[in-house]
Amino acid sequence: MKIEFSANQRSLQGTGASRRLRRSGKVPAIVYGGDQTAQPIELDHNQLFHSLKSEAFHASVLDMNLDGQKLQVLLRDVQMHAYKPQVLHVDFQRVAADQKIHMKVPLHFINADVAPGVKLRGGIVSHVMNELEVMCLPKDLPEFIEVDLKEANVGHSIHVHDITMPPGVAPKLHKGKGENPVVATIIVPRGTTADEVAGAEEAAAAAAASAAAATPPAGVAKQAEKK
Repeated sequence: MKIEFSANQRSLQGTGASRRLRRSGKVPAIVYGGDQTAQPIELDHNQLFHSLKSEAFHASVLDMNLDGQKLQVLLRDVQMHAYKPQVLHVDFQRVAADQKIHMKVPLHFINADVAPGVKLRGGIVSHVMNELEVMCLPKDLPEFIEVDLKEANVGHSIHVHDITMPPGVAPKLHKGKGENPVVATIIVPRGTTADEVAGAEEAAAAAAASAAAATPPAGVAKQAEKK
């Protein structure tokens, strides 16, 4: 998914200049990194405000049009007003195609509804992590990473190393925080009794048996069609 936006160089700096800029519907920002010096820039507030609502804008390599110059950047920091829906300042980092970047990528959990711990035992999925920091080349940066829960049971934890990572992408794990941290686990809701868990399992088994009984064997079905 390609995301483009426009920016302009900003010559005036300081608190007063930034305040005037915001009153005119602009947002002061800065782009830094690479082999160039940091460049103060400005962006249209409304365009930026709506872009920030997109998950992909926070976790993608963005194409910045800076006064006609094309740059690839990452969104690194956003400062919001304490109580107004207003963006105060934004930081972007330049990226180079041949240099690896580290970025926090959203996790999308799939197949929770068919996980044994949910479907058979009435458990709920507890998301320990909602994003994962990864390292990769800019071209390999995924918009999100899927976490498949289809085999998860009650008490079963999904760890970082259980996730199938996209090609060229590796998790960036920090020493002291565990080499293989938990991403998600399935727990039984507080107050649920053992009898209720057993009842949920029996009900699911009975439903499966009923469905199997209602479906005739393939050979019988073919004979019925011939008749």
